[in-house]
Amino acid sequence: MAGELRGETIRIVSETGGHLGSSLGVIELTIAIHAVFEAPRDTIIWDVSHQCYPHKILTGRRARMLSLRKKNGLSGFTRRAESDYDPFGAAHSSTSISAGLGFATARDLTHEQGHVVCVIGDGAMSAGMAFEAMNNAGRSGRPMIVILNDNDMSISASTGALQQHLAAVREGSGANSGNLFENFGFDYHGPVDGHDLDTLLPLLARLRDARNGPILLHAVTRKGAGYAPAETSGDKYHGVNPFDVYTGVQAKGQPKAPSYTKVFADALIQEAGHDDRIVAITAAMAAGTGIDRFEASFPKRTFDVGIAEQHAVTFAAGLAAAGMKPFCAIYSTFLQRAYDQIVHDVALQHLPVRFAIDRAGLVGADGPTHAGSFDILCLANLPGFTVMAASDEAELVHMVATAAAHDHGPIAFRYPRGEGTGVTLPTRGEILPIGRGRIIEQGSQVALLSFGTRLADCLKARRLLALEGISATVADARFAKPLDTALLADLVDNHTMLITIEEGATGGFGALVLHHLANRGMLDGRCALRTMTLPDTFIAQASPDDMYEEAKLTARHIAALARSGLGIARPNADLRRSTIAGQAELPARLHRAEDR
Repeated sequence: MAGELRGETIRIVSETGGHLGSSLGVIELTIAIHAVFEAPRDTIIWDVSHQCYPHKILTGRRARMLSLRKKNGLSGFTRRAESDYDPFGAAHSSTSISAGLGFATARDLTHEQGHVVCVIGDGAMSAGMAFEAMNNAGRSGRPMIVILNDNDMSISASTGALQQHLAAVREGSGANSGNLFENFGFDYHGPVDGHDLDTLLPLLARLRDARNGPILLHAVTRKGAGYAPAETSGDKYHGVNPFDVYTGVQAKGQPKAPSYTKVFADALIQEAGHDDRIVAITAAMAAGTGIDRFEASFPKRTFDVGIAEQHAVTFAAGLAAAGMKPFCAIYSTFLQRAYDQIVHDVALQHLPVRFAIDRAGLVGADGPTHAGSFDILCLANLPGFTVMAASDEAELVHMVATAAAHDHGPIAFRYPRGEGTGVTLPTRGEILPIGRGRIIEQGSQVALLSFGTRLADCLKARRLLALEGISATVADARFAKPLDTALLADLVDNHTMLITIEEGATGGFGALVLHHLANRGMLDGRCALRTMTLPDTFIAQASPDDMYEEAKLTARHIAALARSGLGIARPNADLRRSTIAGQAELPARLHRAEDR
C-alpha cells in the first residue's frame, strides 16, 4: 500500500506541481495514522499541511487530485470546507499543537470521545508558538498525541539549537534525550523510524490507548523518501513544477525576465558591497526570498533565524538600534505573524529596520493563505513608517537603494511573486526622494494613480480609453506613506475623476488618499474619487491572472470604472473586442519619465 500511495503521489504531483518532498516523507506515517485512528471521529491535524497529499488521497479525494492547486480544484493544504477529514485548515506553520489542544479541551468539556493527533515537523517545532502550545498542553494534562516528523528540514535545512538537540537524539548521543519534551509535561517516545510500519502500527495503537496525558512521538523521516531525484536534490523537491517521473526533470519555461526576488537579492548584494553595515535576515525562507544569493556573497552578514518571524523582527530592531542596517526579507503573508513586534519594537522606537516584502498581492496556486493582501494597511497606518511599492523590477532596484540610504525610521517596500516586466535594469539603484511619485503619461479627463505593479494595467486601460476618446493620465505613486500631496493636488485640480489602484485590501493606499483629500476639502464638488482594491473576501487559488480578474483589478475593469465615473456609456461590441491597444507592449519611455 505504501508503494502504491507513494507512486500515486509522485504521478499526481508530476502533472500538477506542488509540494512533493514533504508528502513523500510521510507516506508510511500517514498510512499508520489512518490505520490506527478513526478519522474524522478522531481529529488529525497536519501542521502547515503541505505534506497532506497522501492524506487527501486516502480520504476520498483521489479522483480529484489532478485538480490540486488549480482554479475550483482541491487546495494544496488542508481546508475545513473541503472535507470532514480536514478538521483544521493550515498553511502557516506551528499552529497544530495549539489547535489540537483546543479540540482536546472541547472534547473533555463536552464529555465526548475521540483522539487528537497533531503532526508537526522539526522546522515548525522550532517556532515560539509551538513551544507556547506545549507549555499550555503539558500543564493541562489533557490526552493528545503530538507526532514530531523529524526530517532535519523545513523548506531547506533546519537551523538552531533545537535542531542540534534533535540531531543528537537521532544519533543516540543525547543523554536523557526525551527530557526537553518531558519537562514540558509530555510522555516522550522515540526516536523511531518513521518509514517502518512494523514499528509504527503497534506503537501508535499502544499510545492511542494510553490516554494518560499529552504524548510526543518522535518519528525520524526522510524528506522525498522513495523517489531518488527528490532524495538527491538539495531542497528534496520541496516545491516543484510539473516534472518527468522517470528523470525528475521539471518543466520550466525560459524566463522572459528575472524574477522580482532575484532582482531584489542582486540589488541588495550590490548595496552591501558599498556598506558593510547592511545585513540580511530571513525566517527559514532563504531561497524563497533570495537571501541565499546574498549569503553566498556575505555569509557572516546573513542570518536565518528559523520559522520565527516575531524574533526576526525584534532581532532586526536590535541590530538597527546598534547601528547596523538590517534588511528583513519576509513574505507579506508571514510578516503578519510579527505585527506586534513591528509596532512595539520597531515603529514605536522609530528604528530604521528595512522590510523587503516579497509575494505582495495575489500569488496564484498557494491561494488565500499565501496572498499578500494586508501589509499596506498594516504598515502605512503606523506613525513614522515609510511604505513603498515597486511598479516593476527597475523601480525595485531604486527602492532597495532608497531603503539602504534611509536612516530615519522604518521603511518597507513590497513587490510581487514571479517574473518582472522585462524593463532595462539600472546599473545601480538611485535614491528616490521620499514621498514623491511620478507621472508616466499625461491626460486631461481621468487620472489613474497606481501603487505597485498594477501600473502596467493602468497603461493598458489608458490605451483602451483612448480608443473611446477618453484622455487619461497615468501616475505611479511609489509611496503610500508619506503621500505625494503635491501630486495628489495636481491630479485632483486637473481631472474630473481620480482612481487609485492597489494590490491590497481596503483600508490601504486608497483609503489614505481619500482621507487626505477629504480632510482638506479637496473633493468638495471638484473631482470624483474611486478606489480599486482587493475585494473583501479571500480569493481561492487560481492563476494570478484569473485571481486578478476575479478581484476586478485588470485593465478592462479600470477602464470600465473610469467610463462609468465619467458617465459615459459602454462602447459597442466591436470596440469592446478591440484589445490590441490594451495588450501592446508598455512604452519604452516608462522609465524615462521624469520625477515630478
